[in-house]
Amino acid sequence: MTRLRFRNVDAAPADPVETWPFEGVLTAVERGTLTDWRRLAAAVRREPWGGVARDLEQALHVARPYGTAPLLERALERARRARARAEREEVARRVRAAIDDSGLDRAAFAERIGTSASRLSTYATGRVAPSSTLLVRMERLAAANDGRTDEA
Repeated sequence: MTRLRFRNVDAAPADPVETWPFEGVLTAVERGTLTDWRRLAAAVRREPWGGVARDLEQALHVARPYGTAPLLERALERARRARARAEREEVARRVRAAIDDSGLDRAAFAERIGTSASRLSTYATGRVAPSSTLLVRMERLAAANDGRTDEA
């Protein structure tokens, strides 16, 4: 397992990383091994903006251990970029679903939500994320239209 030891912390190194307080994360950053850092990176991949990620960010700011800091910073950055890409794709999928569920063609759908067909295309591909209010408007139109193609 790990040779990491915590002092004055109500958690053990073998416990899930998510249960470690900040001092445990800091200890792992400063005195941990590759196994400990992998566990931190895995927790950050699961929740890139969660408690472990925030504690890791703070620990790296405080400790700046030579060699380890850049690697863990990259792990944090990669996890956040990957999650942001996945979230952007999820929004694009919801936009496409709303268009399909509405029964309208793209030009009519765009007009009904107050945008242009070209802008709607950027939302549907994920190149641009719509505002939260516009996404709600799209989903409401899709639900209200319920597959009808008439525009009455």
